[in-house]
Amino acid sequence: MFAVIVKVQIKPEHRDEFIEEMFADGRGSVDNEPDCLLFNIVEDGEDPNKLHLYEVYKDAEAFEKHTTMPHFTKWVEATKDWLAAPLDISTGSHLFPDDAVWTKQA
Repeated sequence: MFAVIVKVQIKPEHRDEFIEEMFADGRGSVDNEPDCLLFNIVEDGEDPNKLHLYEVYKDAEAFEKHTTMPHFTKWVEATKDWLAAPLDISTGSHLFPDDAVWTKQA
């Protein structure tokens, strides 16, 4: 499985509208992308204007397809001026748990 971890720093004055758009992208990913197995949005424990995204895809190609989906491109366009810093994106392959245990997020 292919994991994507993103740190997102939001401008405080755009927090609510950013989160609304973030939820739409997360729902779109889970509902419309068969190879997106997990899309979690976590609010930072110390900074409410920082989010941590944890996404799991079947493979890197599935993530690349994600970046072309309408819900993703809408999110990029809608939120581009609401970021307080560039996105901090890390990717990698899952070591544990084994790929065989993954199921699609409901």
